[in-house]
Amino acid sequence: MACTRTTWQCISGCGACCRLDPAERGEALDALSPEERERYLSMVGPDGWCIHFDTGGRRCRIYEERPSFCRVENLIQLFGEPEDAPGAEPIDGDAMAIACCKQQIRSEFGGRGRVMRRFLRAIRRQP
Repeated sequence: MACTRTTWQCISGCGACCRLDPAERGEALDALSPEERERYLSMVGPDGWCIHFDTGGRRCRIYEERPSFCRVENLIQLFGEPEDAPGAEPIDGDAMAIACCKQQIRSEFGGRGRVMRRFLRAIRRQP
C-alpha cells in the first residue's frame, strides 16, 4: 500500500483564516510587531471578518497583495521555532500550516463539513 504524504495548499472558497476577530486570535496578535498589529486591527470588520474578505464569494479581494501575516506559508517565520529541546525535531512547515488550517476550518465551518473535506482532499499527495 502506498504511503500518502500531505502537502499544505490553500483552497478556494474557504476563507477560514480571514476570520480576524481579535478575541479569537490573541496568539496571532501577540506574534505581530506593533506595526503589523496596527495593520491587522485595521483590517478587522465589525463582524470579526477581514474587511477584504468577500463573504458571498468566500475569497480574499487582495489575495496577491495581502500582508505577510495573512500568508499561511509564513507561519513558522511569524511564530518562530520552538525553544531548542533535547531530542526536538525541526518543525515541518507543511504540518504546521495544515494543523493551523484544520483548526480554523473546524472552528468556522465544522470538522465534518464540506470545506474540511475539500481541504483534506487537496492536501493529500501520493509519493
